[in-house]
Amino acid sequence: MSTLIHITVRFYAELSSFLPASKRLGAVALALRERDSVKDVIESQGVPHTEVDLVLANGEPVDFTYCVADGDRITVYPAFRRIDVSDTSLVRPTPQREARFVLDVHLGRLAAHLRLLGFDTLYWNQADDPDLARISHDEERILLTRDRGLLKRGNVTRGYHVWATDPDAQIVEVLRRFDLLHAVAPFTRCTRCNGLLERVAKADVLDQLEPKTRLYYEEFARCTGCGHVYWKGSHHDRMAQVIERLSAG
Repeated sequence: MSTLIHITVRFYAELSSFLPASKRLGAVALALRERDSVKDVIESQGVPHTEVDLVLANGEPVDFTYCVADGDRITVYPAFRRIDVSDTSLVRPTPQREARFVLDVHLGRLAAHLRLLGFDTLYWNQADDPDLARISHDEERILLTRDRGLLKRGNVTRGYHVWATDPDAQIVEVLRRFDLLHAVAPFTRCTRCNGLLERVAKADVLDQLEPKTRLYYEEFARCTGCGHVYWKGSHHDRMAQVIERLSAG
């Protein structure tokens, strides 16, 4: 009969939200039949590895391939926003120069909001999980989803579980999580196809405008990809309120 391996695992801050209520206070005691990788141990408790920024085994940083041993004390931390642990963490992916996203089929409104704020965002309402995981890996895009199982796929290294269900709350959550307020560039991308927008003269798009739009608006942009025409209507006002809300803390 094999000897059980006894370890304790403690999840800090928002990572505990992935756990059953009975496991959210203090360390979780586990008895394992074999020396699993610390990644497998973490995900067996319901926490996707993409949510983890730092793992310590007995006080020392380890990567996801570390095989736990009897008596190990594992501590798991989420993203640090005020402390730079880049020189310590062995699990944090290489920082991106520019945040780019791919979203699952349930986050269409969030995708439109991200594009409205100028972020390179891929979205198809019929994309399946293997395709989303592959695109996230191959193009180094942050995978946004409410499906923790999707984030546990081995080829996904950049991802985030979106907790909010309201699209306006979701965009606030994502901008705060990735500290992106400084990178907002409103009305530079097409909300339909993700193409870049260019300013155009009103006369050049007059035949594409409804009568009231012709009457009340003077500034227009057109997508270089699909040709859709935009003007600063209600979407502009709502996103301006979001930015103001974030700037106020």
